[in-house]
Amino acid sequence: MRRLVLGAALLAAQALAQERPSSVSTQLSVSGEVERALVLSVEDLGRIAARRGRAEGGGYAGPRLVDLLEEADIRRDQPRALRRTYVVARATDGYQAVFSWGELFNSPVGPKVLIAIERDGEPLRDGEGRIALVSLADDKIGARHVKWLSRIEVRRVPE
Repeated sequence: MRRLVLGAALLAAQALAQERPSSVSTQLSVSGEVERALVLSVEDLGRIAARRGRAEGGGYAGPRLVDLLEEADIRRDQPRALRRTYVVARATDGYQAVFSWGELFNSPVGPKVLIAIERDGEPLRDGEGRIALVSLADDKIGARHVKWLSRIEVRRVPE
């Protein structure tokens, strides 16, 4: 009887997993208040890291968020626009983390925010998505660790 119940539970879990879309992120978009919207694969992110410098920390490796934002070229079309600019990192499951332009480009935090594509020399596993965001400068690292990273949105606080 116990074996039958376990078998039924396993079948139900498999059926549920097939119905639910995968959370694994395999590409990253950068959009919003930028001159060039980007859609990047894991391979594209690896090429950016190779060209601009690979960042590492805590076992993670990949390009820095600031390098992706420079590639997308944040708009400077209004006076003091950058002071009002912030960045939202979104996961496929809806999780979000926020950074201000000032902390990314004018503080020690910026160089330590990675778009992770590797951990301990291996590609990220499905449990983190193939792409994640890790803020190594934060005292409490969990709040801005975005597994299954799929979008970077550049926004501006209205005047």
